[in-house]
Amino acid sequence: MPLGQLLSGDPSKNSKLYLAIGGLSLVKAIAIRKDRERFRRELLDAGMFIGVGLALRRYSQLKAEKRDELEGQVPDWAVNIATSEPAKQRVRSVAKQRLGSQPEPEPTLRERARAMLSM
Repeated sequence: MPLGQLLSGDPSKNSKLYLAIGGLSLVKAIAIRKDRERFRRELLDAGMFIGVGLALRRYSQLKAEKRDELEGQVPDWAVNIATSEPAKQRVRSVAKQRLGSQPEPEPTLRERARAMLSM
């Protein structure tokens, strides 16, 4: 999976997916521990998935902290203007004009898992 796609969307959801796959791979490694070669491969896979999951979780936390920090620096009057109903309507209309009327649906967890497993 390309790094840009991995970091886009909600990294906390992606981290949970990677941690779950890593956990399943770890359980599989334990189940086949008598076959040394497959055991090592499964342990390596489990370690990589768990590592990416933990890295994505940390990235998600840093992203949230940075967002809170930036939002804390914006003056209250600017927040009030930006969150007003006319401003929201204007942003929606500009977005519809530029992006079209149908937003692209977010891939489901099942679709993301299938895409990762098909690699």
